[in-house]
Amino acid sequence: METLTPKDLKDKFKDPWIAPYQKILTMVEGNMVEIVEYHPCISGSQWMIYQYQHSSDIVLKAKRDGNRHTFLVKVGKSNLRLKPSLHAAGIEEVSVVGDEVRVVHAGLAGAGVGAAMCRGMAEGVKRVELRDVGGGSKVGRATVVTPRLQKVVIGIDDTDTKDEGATWTLAHNVGVQIAKQGYEYLDHVTVQLYPHNPNKTQNCVGIALVFAVKPGQKDDLVREVVKLLKKGTLSDKTAIAVLEGIEVPEKLKFYGEDAKKSMITLEKAENVAEAVGVELIEVTGSQGKIGALAALGMYDDIEEAVKVYY
Repeated sequence: METLTPKDLKDKFKDPWIAPYQKILTMVEGNMVEIVEYHPCISGSQWMIYQYQHSSDIVLKAKRDGNRHTFLVKVGKSNLRLKPSLHAAGIEEVSVVGDEVRVVHAGLAGAGVGAAMCRGMAEGVKRVELRDVGGGSKVGRATVVTPRLQKVVIGIDDTDTKDEGATWTLAHNVGVQIAKQGYEYLDHVTVQLYPHNPNKTQNCVGIALVFAVKPGQKDDLVREVVKLLKKGTLSDKTAIAVLEGIEVPEKLKFYGEDAKKSMITLEKAENVAEAVGVELIEVTGSQGKIGALAALGMYDDIEEAVKVYY
């Protein structure tokens, strides 16, 4: 076994059949790990999504959005039996040791090259324990070691007025500014809320911003978001909701669905937030808590999030 940093790998392997991944991030909650990978190819990487879901029993979910892979995995070992074409690549093992996440990837032929060298060159990787190089008809196998991160999702609503402004653009620009401060801005999800709400400015949407942060950085992140929103909002009703962790509580999902179908009271929003452990923060007012919380309930299902319920 050989231990190499991304720089070591780039210096050692300059072959034309190696395409480095762009970035890899790993977020932890209990015995669950969410792996986010930015692949060098776009639609071509759908092959990897299919293979990992069908080959590794510790891979619970896998999806692709452009060149970004998201794998929800559980800590433990997989009963991985590699077979050409049928089960050509997968995750053998996932463990969390201190402030590090260790993911063992294995694959046949080109998938093995991806498991070892391509992933190992990505931003966000601390080091790779290279067991088998792979390529041709050989197995490639490597442990990719990344920092342990925490997922934080921030719901935002009520930042515009009937005359000017747009919540989705302000929220995105907040995310961009936050990224410049060193936080990982992963996603922006627009959530359609009840279209017949008489209090809406126009389209009636809430926004969820998704971040990956180092342990202990959540409070600093939230303070920065509040500061930027206070500076940019045009409304006296702006509020945010803060969800920590990977999984969305069932009660919060139901609340999000209800907010797409009917009017929701502020009291209900505050009660649900307390029950599921979501922090509600008034930026300039309280009314935005309703939509901000609903955005958290729907952010992890973007197909459902954008649907209009008549």
